[in-house]
This record gives sequence, C-alpha cells and structure tokens, in this order.
Amino acid sequence: MPGVVVTLWSKGTMPGQAASGPERAMPARGDNVLRLTDISEPSFTVYKVAADKPTPAVIICPGGGYGILAYDKEGTEVAAWLNSLGITGIVLKYRVPKNQEGAFQDLQRAIWLVRHRATEWNIARDRIGVMGFSAGGHLAARLSTQAEPSVQLWLNNEEPQPIRPNFAILVYPAYLDQGMVGLVNTKTAPTFIAHADDDKNFIKGSKVYHEALVAAKVPNTFFRVATGGHGHGLRSDKEIKAWPEQCQAWLKQIGMLPATR
Repeated sequence: MPGVVVTLWSKGTMPGQAASGPERAMPARGDNVLRLTDISEPSFTVYKVAADKPTPAVIICPGGGYGILAYDKEGTEVAAWLNSLGITGIVLKYRVPKNQEGAFQDLQRAIWLVRHRATEWNIARDRIGVMGFSAGGHLAARLSTQAEPSVQLWLNNEEPQPIRPNFAILVYPAYLDQGMVGLVNTKTAPTFIAHADDDKNFIKGSKVYHEALVAAKVPNTFFRVATGGHGHGLRSDKEIKAWPEQCQAWLKQIGMLPATR
C-alpha cells in the first residue's frame, strides 16, 4: 500500500532553521542504502494497515549522525516490518544536517499531528510510540522524556495534543550518555533498547540509560547481545538479528499488541 505523505509545517510556520540546499540523495556506497540529506521541508509518510479497529502506530526516526537519514534501511523497511505486526508505520523525514533542535521540533510536531489526525488514519491515540536508530534513537529518547513541547506545535484553531509517546523503541541508540540520563523520570515512556556490546562507540550510552530507567522504575527491556555492531537495521546476520522478535514480545507484554498475534 502506498504511503500518505504529510508535510509537517505549513508555509512560514516552521521554527528554527532549514538546510541551505535542496534535498538530495547521497552518492551510493555499494551497500544498498538510500541516504538523504539537506532536508528543508520535513515530512512523514504514513504506511497504514487494513484493520477493523484502530491500530497502534510507531513514528520511525532513521539514523545518520544528524547528518543524513538512512531512509530505507532504518525507515521504510522498518515500516514494512511494523505493518506485518498490525502496526501503522510512520517514517519521519526530519531536518538534517547539523540541526538537532530542528529535528526535535520536527518529531514533536509529528507526534502532535499523528494524534490530531488519528481518527483519519485509524490509529489508537493511546498506542502511539516512537522508534529510532542511532541518532534517531537519541531523538526518540528525547521525546520519551519530554513532557512539554519546546515550541508551539498547533496553529490557528488546532487543539493541543500530548506529545509524550506511549512507548519508545531504541535500536543501537547514539549519544545517550550525553545529557540524556538526567532527563529520565517516572513519567518517561516505557522503553525497549536493543544493542550489541561490539558497538563500542555507543553501547555505554544504552547501559547508563537503562540504569536510569531502572532507577526511575520505568518499565523497560534491554535486549543486549555480544555481536551485531552498529547500523544494521533489519539486515544483520549477527546475534542482534533477534531484536525484532524480542521487540514484538515486549510490545505484547506492555499491551500494545494483542497477546495472541
């Protein structure tokens, strides 16, 4: 089913800065990954599933060091997997490069819009999660700890909506040891973390973030294995390849998926 593309900000309303050039795909590296950069008009694409009842939804934040978006490997491929579970996948195209605050504003606006238009897309407002890979995991963690929007996300006659997700999924998240731990509190969204120990640059952040979740008594699961490295998405043949099955089981455990699915 083709996705529904939604522009985040109407003309003249986007806070912060845009990229200096037009959106473009980076040159191919022979690894079959679509890398996008220079995102000036952030948007998301909704991949719906056919269902009689409102479905859970997950906003997916591809990674790329806040410089590019690994748009298929950590975006559209993940949406297809979520669809197979009966979950609406929403791939976020947030502002890059070098625009962490713009990216965060885009994610906040995205979850606001998804809740605002949930009925239109047959989404359950109380089962909307956020998911991120690498830098996208950092972005998702920020939102799961953020109680109030950093900018006004609604316009004219639009109504405010809660922006904290109902759950968060962090796959080899980056930068979590750089100020994120202090944001964790009892209201932080239930969290699933998947990470391999041989991702030497970023496993420390997942460890300390997990410890902070435990200390705050936030429901969480840390799927930690020895091998898998970084940047694999759904394509790994190492131990980390089991993360999707583990994540599905966790979603059932916290009541976001039926136990029988």
